[in-house]
Amino acid sequence: MKTILVFGAGKSATVLIDYLKDVCAASHWQLVVADAHLLTAQSKTNNHPFAKAVEVNVTDADERRMLITDASIVISLLPPHLHIMVAKDCVAIGRSLLTASYVDADIRNLEAEIKSKELLFLCEMGLDPGIDHMSAMQLIDGIQAKGGTITSFKSHCGGLVAPESDDNPWHYKISWNPRNIVMAGSAGAVYKLNNEIIQTPYQQVFENCEELQIGALSPLAWYPNRDSLSYIPLYNLQDAATFIRTTLRYADFCKGWDVIVDLELTDEKDQSLVASCKTFADWMEQKLFKAEQRDISFRMYLELYVEETAHDKILRQFDYLELNSVELLPHHVTCSADILQYRLEQKLKLHTADKDMIVMLHEIDYTVHQQPHSVKSSLIVTGEDNLRTAMAKTVGLPLGIAAKLILDEKIKLKGLHIPTRKEIYEPVLEELALHNILFHETMQ
Repeated sequence: MKTILVFGAGKSATVLIDYLKDVCAASHWQLVVADAHLLTAQSKTNNHPFAKAVEVNVTDADERRMLITDASIVISLLPPHLHIMVAKDCVAIGRSLLTASYVDADIRNLEAEIKSKELLFLCEMGLDPGIDHMSAMQLIDGIQAKGGTITSFKSHCGGLVAPESDDNPWHYKISWNPRNIVMAGSAGAVYKLNNEIIQTPYQQVFENCEELQIGALSPLAWYPNRDSLSYIPLYNLQDAATFIRTTLRYADFCKGWDVIVDLELTDEKDQSLVASCKTFADWMEQKLFKAEQRDISFRMYLELYVEETAHDKILRQFDYLELNSVELLPHHVTCSADILQYRLEQKLKLHTADKDMIVMLHEIDYTVHQQPHSVKSSLIVTGEDNLRTAMAKTVGLPLGIAAKLILDEKIKLKGLHIPTRKEIYEPVLEELALHNILFHETMQ
């Protein structure tokens, strides 16, 4: 019997596990869901006859390897820094591995061994990265097949709150890893714009974010993602004058988050400052003093550094998070990023009936026989509730579909890959469409 092993049963796993339970029932395979908390895994497997939940300490080599040895294929939804332990065991034992995370240097160092053992490691197989790669490559390959030359490529994606559940001044609710939200943009960004390489430091990532309109949604703003340049050769777009991958938010979010970054409220290395604070108000006071080297109110800070039209909105955002409260700081926090994450998880959580929303947009300019053309391809997916979220659906389903296709030997690739190859993206996108994950194109 073929066995699919899933490490991690957190926020993004619900829809994946539900999908794999159906797959395993239809094919008489076994699904094993391994998590640090047995009750969490059991809540997802829910006594399904073809699924079982197990508790695992993923840092315990013996526990980890025993599960991998019994598996036919492995899916890791663990935090990215834990993937490498699973990956090394998969190489040693001889099992293919799927993740939704970026290919990092540690995984890249395994590439030769993965190839020599004829395994498939398929990374970046979620939403962004994942569906963005597949849908973009389908467009790019189609344009190039008809003799087109792409001059500009822009790809935007964001996990947002659905309009009907948007009830706070940040216009945002958490549908995935909260620490990743806190640290978004912290690596800065580099991209190509009109044949110029643009490098944006963290302190400027959220400044003056450009806005765009998608369907009937409220205006959205985008900020650049990490390293767009590394994807240029993977997309075979070396001649494009513009190449940029971005994250979408509602416009007000970017204005408020720019202030959070400027005040260093996401700092992970200010333990001594945080240790000197008893309350949230103490913390904000210290941060404002550090920014100005003098006593200053938050309103005065805004008057000095933020455009007047945004003052009231940003004040409402900070008031909503109660960042100036006399409430005692929780005992577990050791740095500013901890404090901010604590508040976001309190104030911006998805409630039971809340719905999230995924929005993606590709904008491509190209020429065919010297004639200019453009295409916009958009995706909007709305979640069902705070468990079966649009995020869980769009991250989980590509992983599940790929696992099924690999076990059915419909994807036969070997080596280390992301889903830019036609033999991956065609069947996966075809099945995603059956789950209402559909792109809509407009041509000019």
